Parts: sequence; C-alpha cells; structure tokens
Amino acid sequence: MNVLYTIGIWFYGLGIRVAALFNEKARLWVRGRKGLFAELERTFDSKSNPVWIHCASLGEYEQAKPLIEKIKQEQPETKILTTFFSPSGYVQAVKKPLADYNFYLPLDLPHNARKFLDIVQPASAIFVKYEFWYNFMQELHRKSIPFYYISAIFRETQHFFKPSGRWFAKQLQQASHFFVQTEKSKELLEGIGIKQVTVCGDTRFDRVKAIAAQVQPFDFMETFRGDKKVIVAGSTWGPDEQLLAQLLQHFPNYKLVVAPHEISRTPEVKQTFAAYKTAIYSSKEASNLADAQVFIIDTIGILNRLYQYSAVSYIGGAFKTGLHNILEAAVYGKPIFFGPHYDHFNEAINLVTLKGAFSVASADEMHSIMTQFEQHPEYYAQTCDICQEYVAQNSGAVNIIYENIKIKNSY
Repeated sequence: MNVLYTIGIWFYGLGIRVAALFNEKARLWVRGRKGLFAELERTFDSKSNPVWIHCASLGEYEQAKPLIEKIKQEQPETKILTTFFSPSGYVQAVKKPLADYNFYLPLDLPHNARKFLDIVQPASAIFVKYEFWYNFMQELHRKSIPFYYISAIFRETQHFFKPSGRWFAKQLQQASHFFVQTEKSKELLEGIGIKQVTVCGDTRFDRVKAIAAQVQPFDFMETFRGDKKVIVAGSTWGPDEQLLAQLLQHFPNYKLVVAPHEISRTPEVKQTFAAYKTAIYSSKEASNLADAQVFIIDTIGILNRLYQYSAVSYIGGAFKTGLHNILEAAVYGKPIFFGPHYDHFNEAINLVTLKGAFSVASADEMHSIMTQFEQHPEYYAQTCDICQEYVAQNSGAVNIIYENIKIKNSY
C-alpha cells in the first residue's frame, strides 16, 4: 500500500506542475519549492533542532499561531520552523514572521522525507488538523522523533474508519499524541486502537480571544457607522451578497460592511448593491462614508477587527464553497448568520444548537429573525451572551497542548 500511496503522491505533484503552466497558485507552489533543499542546508545545522510545525494553508496557520506564541513566550530559546503546503499560508507567514524559519513542505515522497529530516533534525513535529503525510510520518517514527496532531477533528465517513482504510489507520497509530476538538473524534480514534488522545478543543478559540483583547478601533468605521447599526458580512460569495442585498431594503436603520472572500470580485459586489449608496475601502478617502449604506472591503487582513462593529454578523460560504471562519465574529458576542450548508463545521453546529447562530436559506428567513431581535431586545441580548460564553468556555486548548508536549519533549 505504501508503494501505491507514493505513486499517487508522485502523480499528484506532476499534476500540479502541469497546472502551473496556466494557474498562478500552482506556479507559486512549484516556484516555492525550487532549490528548497539547498536553502534548508544553508539555514540549518545539527544544533538547530527546531520544533517543526506544519500547516496546510492559512486557516491552519491561524490555528498554529497561539501555540507558536506560547512556546516563544515560555521558552524563547526554542527555535520554531513552520512549513506550508499551500502558498496562501506561506505568503502570510513570511509577510509577518512569527516563527524563526518558514518554508514550503517538500512533496511527500520517501527520499524527500528522509532528506528533509536529515537536514532539519527537528526536536519534534506538530501537524495542524488534517495534514496526514504518510512518508513523513513513517520517517519521523523511524527516527524516534515525537510527532503530534493539534486541533484535529475526525468524522466516521473518513477512510481511516472503514475496512478499506486499515493501512491508513495503522499509520496514524505511530503518532505520539492527538489533541482533538471533540469527544466523537476521540471515540473514533479509540475504535481503531489509538489511545493517545486528549480532547481539548480548537486553538482558534485562543487565537480569536487574543485578537479581540488587543483590538483597536478604526476611525473610518466610526465615520461610516454614525448612529446606525451595522451588519458585518465576511468572506462572502455571490449568493450571500444577493441575500444581503434583498435583506437590507427592510432595515433602513442598518448599514452593511461586506468583505468578499476574493477581493478581485469587488466590481461584481458593487453591482449587486447598485441600489444602495456604496463606498469602497481602497477609495474611502474620496468617499463620503457617512452617507454610504454599503461599505465594500477590498483589502485583506482587517476583517477579524471589523467584526467589533457588528450588531449582527454574517459569514459567507455556506451556500456553495464551504462556510468560512465564524469564530472571528463570535468572539465579539453578537448573533451570527450563515447559509444552509454547515454540516462539516463543528463550531457552527454547536452555535446553531445553542441558538447563538442561525442558518438561513433566504433573505426572508434572516429578516424574520432580525425582526425578532428588533422587537425583543432581551432575545437579542440572550443570543449575544450565548456567543460570548461559547468562546469563553471553549478556550484554553493551547495551554493543554503546550503543557503536554513540553513535558514529553522538554524541548
């Protein structure tokens, strides 16, 4: 099975190289790995022994950040290496470095895994959430280098838990420890013979709490808001924006901030809200923000701070592409709305169950709930409290992970 897996990975790498001929993201993937081992050899020596933290992309990097910060705070002499599979995480990491070293991960082939570990000689390895690279796992196990999974979440539909996935399950058994988000994940792992499991939640709760604790106001948002209430809609796509455009006509006492998931879609978003006076972030100095009802954010990196202004938040992606991060909004203790498809997002399921968040399939559904908020302030306040308490009760994963890994590693 290992041979078949490796062949599959080789063809996967070939496919990305072919895609690089016409796809910019694939080109970045290939270009970022050019000369990688030579650069690693120039960077590391036998005394570096960093803690190696691997993230697939930007979302996983956000989950890794609070642990990186914790290690740096408690043991500043420890060197940290972060690696990335996708360009989005790598680009963000090198823009604002948090770890000591940032690199792309070589393709998961046996000789790459051996060479990477021989050069880096990590003291330990930490994989965030879903990153199961079996040749790296086998080589870490062979070299007796402890490796861990953090913020992991498992579902019974995954191949590990099926008869055809026994080989993959056996590879997971080599991990030193799993720090998982849910009791269900622990039960599933125990069902395939993995006992080294701790349920401690998702490190993203710690991340969003840290951001919210240090948040600063935006003068331009104070100007835009005036005496109105604000809906902050983050990471939106077409169906989300169409719903919000219909909704807004019923709530003249509200203004809307909309941050599309892809800022290149700004002209399309502006067209969707053509019936409203609109301002755009990149040209806000030339706009009369106080008179605008819709504010389109065509930049990245500020959305998690914009949620501080929301009376209610709307998170995009749950109509088609997949729900985006709702915790960045929940930490501010305001009701959250999103589309109908959220089954694979644990925090969304929990908040809907608790009635702190609401899944809506149309503007009419969202209109009905917001009308209840307007007519029953105590209901609105209760919903706010639910969101705030949910984040508070689920924080603390970083301390649990750090204490366990620190004891076992001594870094």
